Amino acid sequence: MIEIAAIVVALGLLIYLAYRGITLLILAPSLAALVALASVETPLLASYTQVFMGAAADFIMKYFPLFLLGAIFGKLMEDTGSAEVLARAIIRRLGDRQAVLAVVLSCAVMTYGGVSLFVVAFAVYPIAASLFRQAQIPKRLIPGTVALGAFTFTMTALPGTPAIQNAIPMPYFGTTPFAAPGLGILTGIVMLLLGQLWLSYRVRQARTAGEGYGDHDDSAPQIDRTLREHASGEGFDLMEVPPTSTVSHRPPFALAFLPIAVVIGLNLVFTTWVIPALDTGYLAEPRFGATTIDALRGVWSITGALVIAILILILTNLQRLPALTATLDSGANASLLPIFNTASLVGFGTVIASLAAFETISGWVTALGGDNPLISLAVAVNVLAGMTGSASGGMSIALATLGDSYLAMGQAAGISPELLHRVTAVATGGLDALPHNGAVITLLSICGLTHRQAYLDIAVVAMLVPLVALVFLIAVGSTFGAF
Repeated sequence: MIEIAAIVVALGLLIYLAYRGITLLILAPSLAALVALASVETPLLASYTQVFMGAAADFIMKYFPLFLLGAIFGKLMEDTGSAEVLARAIIRRLGDRQAVLAVVLSCAVMTYGGVSLFVVAFAVYPIAASLFRQAQIPKRLIPGTVALGAFTFTMTALPGTPAIQNAIPMPYFGTTPFAAPGLGILTGIVMLLLGQLWLSYRVRQARTAGEGYGDHDDSAPQIDRTLREHASGEGFDLMEVPPTSTVSHRPPFALAFLPIAVVIGLNLVFTTWVIPALDTGYLAEPRFGATTIDALRGVWSITGALVIAILILILTNLQRLPALTATLDSGANASLLPIFNTASLVGFGTVIASLAAFETISGWVTALGGDNPLISLAVAVNVLAGMTGSASGGMSIALATLGDSYLAMGQAAGISPELLHRVTAVATGGLDALPHNGAVITLLSICGLTHRQAYLDIAVVAMLVPLVALVFLIAVGSTFGAF
C-alpha cells in the first residue's frame, strides 16, 4: 500500500509541478526517486542509473531521428515562408463565409504534412484573427478552431501522419504509419465533423447574442520562459519559433505545398514498396539489435520521407534562406529539449513499472474492459496522457510498461496489431488536452486569451470529440476488425 500511495502522490505532483512550469528534466527523475525511496526492495541509485536512464536512453535511440528531422522540417517551412503561404492560400480560397472551416483545414493540411503544430499556430493565428474580425466571429473561438485542425485527427487518426504519436506504437506492435487506414480515416472524419458542428454551433450562438469579434489587441504576445518550457514537452521549442515569417519573397503555393506532398507520398511509397523489397536479413545479427524489419519499417519510412522533403525545401528555397546554417542549427537545437523531456517521462514510468506494487496496478488496468483489451488499452493511455499532460509521454509510459502485455492480449483475442496501433494513437488525443497541457497553454498565449475565455471550446474539440471518436473506433474495430 505504501508503494501504491507513493505512485499516486508522484503522479499528482507531476501534474501540479509541471503546470507550475518546472522542467521535466528535473521533475521526472526526482519523482522517480521519491517512488523508489518508498520501496524497501528498490535500490535508489540503481533505479536511476539502470532503470530510469536505461529506459530514457532506449527511447532516445529509437525516436531521435524523428524529433530531429521533424524540428528541422518545421523550421525550414517557417523560415522559407511556406507555412504562411499555405495558410493564406487555403483561408483565402474558402473566405470569411467559411472562416472556421478555412482555419481548420489550413492547420490540418500542414500538420498532416509534418509541420509542427506550434509553427502552424504561429503562422495561422494572425491570418485567423484578421479573418474572424472581418467575419465578426468572436476571437475566443480561434484557439478551439486551431486545436481542431492541429491537435486532433491529423495527429492521431489519419493513416500515414508523421506525428510522433503515430510513430511511437510502431516498434511495439510491428506496424507502419498506415496501420488500419480505413478505420483511421473514418475516425478522423468523425473528429472533423463533430468538431466542426460544435464550432458552427458556437458561431451561431454568438451571432444570435449579437457578439462580434470583440475589442482585442492582436499584436504578437510575449511568450515567457515558463510557457516555453511547457510547450517543449510535446516536441517543439518555442524559443526557436518567431511569431511570423520575415521572408520578403515567399514561394508560390505549388512550391510551398511540394514538401508536404513529398512527406505524405514518400512515406507511403517507402512503407508499402521500397523497404519491404530490401534484403534486411542482416537485422537478425546482434550488432544490429537482433530485430526485424517489421519493428523498423515505420520509423525508416518517416525518416526517409523527411530527409528528402528537407533536401527539396533547401534546394528550392536557397534564395529565401540567407542564413541556412542558422536555420538548421535552430531546428536541430529545438529537437533536444522535447525528446529529453519525453524520454524523462518514459524513465519515470519505467521506474514505477519496476516496483512490486505495479503488478497490482497493471492487473487492475488490464482487467478493464473484460474480454476486450482495446478498452483497457484506451483507458490506460488516456489516463497517463492526462496525468503527464503529454500525448507522447503518456503513450510511451503505457507502451513501455504494458505494451507486450497488450500485444499478447490482442493476439489471444484475435485483435490485429494494426488495430492496437490505431487505438493507442487515437487514445493519446483525449485527456492529454487537460488545462495543464503545454500545447493548450501555448496556444492560448499565442492568441492572447485565457483559459476562462477560450478553454471550453478547446476541451470540446480536442478532448470530448476525440473521446467520442475513440469509442466509435473501438466499437467498429471490435465488430469488423482492422481495415
